[in-house]
Amino acid sequence: MPGIPLVDLAAQHDQVADEVAAGWAEVLKATAFVGGPQVAAFEAEFAEFCGVGHCVGVANGTDALELALRALGVGPRDECVLPANTFIATAEAVARAGARVVLADCDAETGLIDVDAVHAVTGPRTRAIVPVHLYGQTAPVEALPAGVPILEDAAQAQGARRDGVAAGGLGTIAATSFYPGKNLGAYGDAGAVVTRNRELAGKVRLLREHGSPRKYEHTELGFNSRLDTLQAVVLSAKLRRLADWNAARRVAAARYDALLSGLPGVRRPVVLPGNEPVWHLYVVRVDERDRVLEQLRAEGIGAGIHYPTPVHLTGAFAHLGYPRGAFPLAEKMADEILSLPLFPEITAAQQERVVDVLAEAI
Repeated sequence: MPGIPLVDLAAQHDQVADEVAAGWAEVLKATAFVGGPQVAAFEAEFAEFCGVGHCVGVANGTDALELALRALGVGPRDECVLPANTFIATAEAVARAGARVVLADCDAETGLIDVDAVHAVTGPRTRAIVPVHLYGQTAPVEALPAGVPILEDAAQAQGARRDGVAAGGLGTIAATSFYPGKNLGAYGDAGAVVTRNRELAGKVRLLREHGSPRKYEHTELGFNSRLDTLQAVVLSAKLRRLADWNAARRVAAARYDALLSGLPGVRRPVVLPGNEPVWHLYVVRVDERDRVLEQLRAEGIGAGIHYPTPVHLTGAFAHLGYPRGAFPLAEKMADEILSLPLFPEITAAQQERVVDVLAEAI
């Protein structure tokens, strides 16, 4: 029986291949590989999609986070609060900006950052709060401490909404990744910063290109972090289909909900009231996760773990001094979470096969 991948990028590429090929031919003919008109076009399209005024394309999602932090003025002696259960890039960006990483535990049901925990660790040196829109649903940004800039880590939530407002427009500024496996994925690394604030967008534009407002004039130390024109072509082609792809993900998630209903030993995802997720990942929780995962993979089911190690237990951030047990809910989730195959083109038969093997493993 054919295996079932965690993500099927080939099926997605088939839908945009002709459009991408034509767009790339134009870029190759014009030789406008950096800063071509296709970049500005995509930035305008994605800003409109997010319901904000400004989008700045950059080289990757990690740079997007750091550039957004620097635009907010985050630097040495500042603190930034973020969840313990996130991809390492969220914490990396804070450290690279020179600030101290302050972690908060997650909500026991949704896995999103725990609002009360954030309030408990927010202090006079807190320069930004970085909630992560985990697995495709938005964090409760409106309940976070007032008066502190909010940087949304929206890498997994392109098109998600909270109370009708799109991810990217819920906080002060937002960063996203277009890594190939994202809901909106490039054919390589790419990212963007989005915001309603013209001044912040201008700061990011300056920083992404060597701190240069114009050629050979450098007003401050910057970066080399630009969105390639070839990637902008891919992203524009995919953006035109993203709403439909996200809708297909919602159908697939609802099908998993129905198939898993009543199956002992499986905790299904919980959606926070007011959220309209885009289901970047469908993550269940099971006991003996590693054994279950091994059995799924042995049967050709491409399951995964997002993420197996909370930030404070990684070697890179051991210096923060948080001991094991500091964030018990994040640690418990890390031992139980299991990402099931999910992509817009997944079939009912494939999902039934996934659930059958999962049931046997449990």
